[in-house]
Amino acid sequence: MIPLILSFSPELNNGTGQADEVSPILTSIGQQSFEGNQEQAPHYSEVILYPQAIFRDPFRGGDNILVMCDCYTPQGEPIPTNTRYAANKLFQQALETEPWFGLEQEYTLLEKEHKWPLGWPVNGYPGAQGPYYCGVGADKAWGRRIVDAHYKACVYAGITISGTNGEVMPGQWEFQVGPAVGIAAGDELWVARYLLERITEMEGVILSLDPKPVEGDWNGAGCHCNFSTKAMREDSGWEVIMEGVKNLELRHKEHIKAYGEGNERRLTGRHETASMDRFSWAVASGGTSVRIGRDTEAKKKGYMEDRRPASNMDPYVVTSLVFDTTTLWKPL
Repeated sequence: MIPLILSFSPELNNGTGQADEVSPILTSIGQQSFEGNQEQAPHYSEVILYPQAIFRDPFRGGDNILVMCDCYTPQGEPIPTNTRYAANKLFQQALETEPWFGLEQEYTLLEKEHKWPLGWPVNGYPGAQGPYYCGVGADKAWGRRIVDAHYKACVYAGITISGTNGEVMPGQWEFQVGPAVGIAAGDELWVARYLLERITEMEGVILSLDPKPVEGDWNGAGCHCNFSTKAMREDSGWEVIMEGVKNLELRHKEHIKAYGEGNERRLTGRHETASMDRFSWAVASGGTSVRIGRDTEAKKKGYMEDRRPASNMDPYVVTSLVFDTTTLWKPL
């Protein structure tokens, strides 16, 4: 059985196919097709799936695989929601730069009946933020069974998941994907999201990627993008990093527009964010647009962290835009 995972930004879709023999070689899988619906592909009665990445299927086990696909018209043109196509074109322009990404996906677990954060009193609020970040105990951490099952599923699938933790707002969690190179970062995050959707479905819990699921004095949810190129990781990398930061400042508004729907409710300058109205950067600061780690400053090489993307961001859009701005784009 081959579940085909479709990426319709910012949603995921899934279908299942049968093959007599499963090969780990993408070209052996072949193209598939499905009938487009009016919401996802309104102008196409038939959409062609191109297999792009293979992962082991943690739900069916055995020789079963998950296949990440993107979508094209019968004429071979990418449909408008196929953001992978444009991202891959950018990465292909400079493969020698070896862009690494580490994506920090925050999310909120909601109780299904009331669509309210897991563990919170119905129509009420828990104690103030403080003890929940990386918390342990039934009064601090709600949903750990889901988190652990998701981690194991990602490891089995072959995703480069590098950690999980409870977040500042109770009922909110984070997992990290990476380091992943180029287009693979987007593939892996989309499939990791799919696995999480499936696991929360089985648990009867709603997965929310809303960047501000609860208004008021509560942290929002982001998807920080850690990034470096080979030049940034080598000696004299500090100068390359600083040039990239300057370019990010010059294209700040363009990035904000591409960093997720509803992000203006999150990027207020409070709750560990910078205001979306002004670009900022600093070493070891959680309240800036871009953060540079102390190790990077000390070694004069390393990586940068773009803290602006929302939890519902499209990883193909964000990773390719960060790569383009810091590496390919040359300001006039």
